[in-house]
Amino acid sequence: MIEQALDFRDESDALFALLESLGDSDWTRETQFKRWTPNDIVAHLHMGNYAADLSLKGGEDFTAFGRRLAEMGRGSGRHLDATHNWLEGAKGRDLLTISRRFYHEMANRFAVAEPKTRVKWFGPDMSVLSSISARLMETWAHGQALYDAFGQTRKDADRIKNIAVIGINTFGWTFANRKIAPPGARPNVALVSPSGARWEWLTAGSDDLIEGEATEFCQVVAQTRNIADTSLRVIGETAAKWMAIAQCFAGPPENPPAPGTRFRQP
Repeated sequence: MIEQALDFRDESDALFALLESLGDSDWTRETQFKRWTPNDIVAHLHMGNYAADLSLKGGEDFTAFGRRLAEMGRGSGRHLDATHNWLEGAKGRDLLTISRRFYHEMANRFAVAEPKTRVKWFGPDMSVLSSISARLMETWAHGQALYDAFGQTRKDADRIKNIAVIGINTFGWTFANRKIAPPGARPNVALVSPSGARWEWLTAGSDDLIEGEATEFCQVVAQTRNIADTSLRVIGETAAKWMAIAQCFAGPPENPPAPGTRFRQP
């Protein structure tokens, strides 16, 4: 049993509970993430889940789906446009229902899969375990924009440790993705979990340290908050340089939000 698949389902259910209460007009409200609306975010998450499920079933179907999306986005060049075209106009509560039914079925398939099996993705191949962990991370990260837009403070669970681990593991990737060498060894990281437990990732020979709430660390590495808008304690040059550009997701280099631009709205 892959526990991360159940964590993904639970995180998706938590987001569903927020979205279930939205009125019709709420679905077109712009968020602080690229002015995406709830319709955009749910569509994007559902497409990613669908693609991950295809990759679990086999590489040929996934490759064909990627080509289909590229064709649907031809003209605008926007990945989001291709996603909406693929969904044939499904929006609002209809889209939410489609998404929920699918991610529950998908979570069940991932839960019983072989964790080390390699599967295709839009970037490098990855393991099944990494694939479902990435779906959890993306659901949590994009969900932040929705919680913020509707003035809600998310009550995190210790399942965000999966996201913290991705953040730790992508220390080197953050710099390599920008074609620069890491300025030093990975800093020590000490976090307080939502339940109050202490999580530590120590590096022999490093005096650099990042310390604080696990939620805030995950927000920084997933680029839903600027490090300046957190209370994380950052000690050392390498730690500071990492937190300034941390990126735990695949794709070309992305800059974190500017200070003060991502926050819980009234």
